[in-house]
Amino acid sequence: MCMGIPMRLVHVNGIAGQNDCGDLIDLSLTPDAQPGDWVLTFLGTAHEVIGPDRAAQIAAALQGLRAVMAGGDASGAFADLEARAPALPSHLQAALAAGRTTG
Repeated sequence: MCMGIPMRLVHVNGIAGQNDCGDLIDLSLTPDAQPGDWVLTFLGTAHEVIGPDRAAQIAAALQGLRAVMAGGDASGAFADLEARAPALPSHLQAALAAGRTTG
C-alpha cells in the first residue's frame, strides 16, 4: 500500500522541489507547483497540488493511524468521516433503489 504524505514546498527548481525538512520531491507530475504550495507525495513524487486545509486533514489522519499503531486513540483524527453517515457509491445506491440486493 502506498501512503500519500502532504508536504509544503519551500524551493522549486524545474521538476525538483524541496520541503521544509530538506527532502527532495519529484515534481514532474505537478509542473505548476510553486514554493508555498502543498503537494501530496507518494514515494518522493508529488502527484497533486492540494490546499492547506486538505493537507491538515491528511496529516491529522496519518497522526491518528500512528496513535492507533502505538496502542493509543485516534479520536478526532478522522473528523471528516465521523461527521457524516456512510454512503454507498451511486451505482450501488441505484441498484439498491431498484430492489437488487445481490450481484
